[in-house]
Amino acid sequence: MTTETKTLSASPVDRAVALVSERASSLEPGQRLGTKGALQVECGVSKGTFNEALRLLQHRGVITLRPGPGGGLFAAEPTPMARLGNSLLALDADSTTVEDAMRVRDSLEPLLASDAVDHGSLNDVRDMWACVDEMRTAVEVNDAKRFLEANWALHRRIAEITPNQLLRSIYLNLMAIIDDHTLNVLPVEETPLDEFIAERLQLHVDIVEAIESHDHERTDALMRAHAGN
Repeated sequence: MTTETKTLSASPVDRAVALVSERASSLEPGQRLGTKGALQVECGVSKGTFNEALRLLQHRGVITLRPGPGGGLFAAEPTPMARLGNSLLALDADSTTVEDAMRVRDSLEPLLASDAVDHGSLNDVRDMWACVDEMRTAVEVNDAKRFLEANWALHRRIAEITPNQLLRSIYLNLMAIIDDHTLNVLPVEETPLDEFIAERLQLHVDIVEAIESHDHERTDALMRAHAGN
């Protein structure tokens, strides 16, 4: 298991998710929260960060998006999948530890990566490389927090590819548990922090290359190495 654990302040994505979730919880299903633009300004985040937050909120069944005149963000009708997510988050406050969540997350990642090999589009691959580029920039400036946020974004993006809604929902909600407590990167044993995140970067480069090459065997081996380090 990785040791990418340390509690700091919430990430911009987390803050946007929390603000919109709180707003949605006070409304009846189908009620309008507002426009994307207005809510983005209220959250105080970039367009890309806000769109990532919206993807998470949609996957969790918190909101729906409607395009066109009269469109915007609306409170969603709770679905069985959303209720499952709420149950997972309730466990976090009661008895689930970050370590437990990461163990389950690690066991699911080879399944998600396998689906990414089978179902990933050119757009999916482009998005994954964009996350890797952000990780690389974080390594160059030795910003561990920025590295972790980009790392999490990559894993979420891989999870979004799977056509298995149950698998995707469970994984993203586990990530939500981890996100609440895991917002920094710690080195492994005596490895300096800059060396540690550089090693993690190369592992993720290899993972995306394997997915892009549709190499099931190498992708599986790399994901299992990821879980073991």
